[in-house]
Amino acid sequence: MTIAKLNDALRRTFIGGQIFITRGISALPLDAQTAITERVRSFEEFEEANDPHGEHDFGSFEYSGQTIFWKIDCYDMKLKWGSPDPADPAVTRRVLTILLAEEY
Repeated sequence: MTIAKLNDALRRTFIGGQIFITRGISALPLDAQTAITERVRSFEEFEEANDPHGEHDFGSFEYSGQTIFWKIDCYDMKLKWGSPDPADPAVTRRVLTILLAEEY
């Protein structure tokens, strides 16, 4: 699926969109932040329960006793509305957010 491939490309390389970490993640020690971002980049635990649409746009994992979420949202090019076609990079800006589950 094109959307999954585009989402995977952003998540694995941090290229092709914007990356945000929340205050909760940025408050962690630098080595924890690095480990968490590497877990996001290498995440492959997609299944029907956590990826029902096959878009690879959300994941969660445990790190040092905390649940970490990451999610990818697809916006229009001005980051004002949802993308009119998330499969088309010409009209879509992807935003990857990494956060503590408690911040959701």
